[in-house]
Amino acid sequence: MAPKPPTSVSLTWEGDLRFSSGPDEPALVLDSAGAAGPSPMQVMGYAILGCMAMDVVHILQKGRHPLESLRCAFVGERAQEDPRRFVRVRLTFQVGGNVPREATERAVQLSRDKYCSAWNTVNPDIPFEYAIE
Repeated sequence: MAPKPPTSVSLTWEGDLRFSSGPDEPALVLDSAGAAGPSPMQVMGYAILGCMAMDVVHILQKGRHPLESLRCAFVGERAQEDPRRFVRVRLTFQVGGNVPREATERAVQLSRDKYCSAWNTVNPDIPFEYAIE
């Protein structure tokens, strides 16, 4: 398998605590207040949730399960002291279609333990919980 190329992104300061992505990148505005765009911690939540959701869909489809829909949510509890990192993460997966619960549980575990590069980049001591509905 060929190695993945490096991931490269850039930000330009727009004023206050707002930054925008570079001209050759998908449009993104980061805002510390979460008003003009997501905060960096919200983006981290999206990164983890999006990575795992994509893995779950891929794994279920590869297993030929009749997945009709998938809705996901992320809740990250933050430390009270700086750095206010995530200290607990909970993901909820609402699965539509006649997909066996065991298949979804396996897909989530495979994503968490093996495939999701976003989750595996963060500190491994964060408790991870999930629910499947």
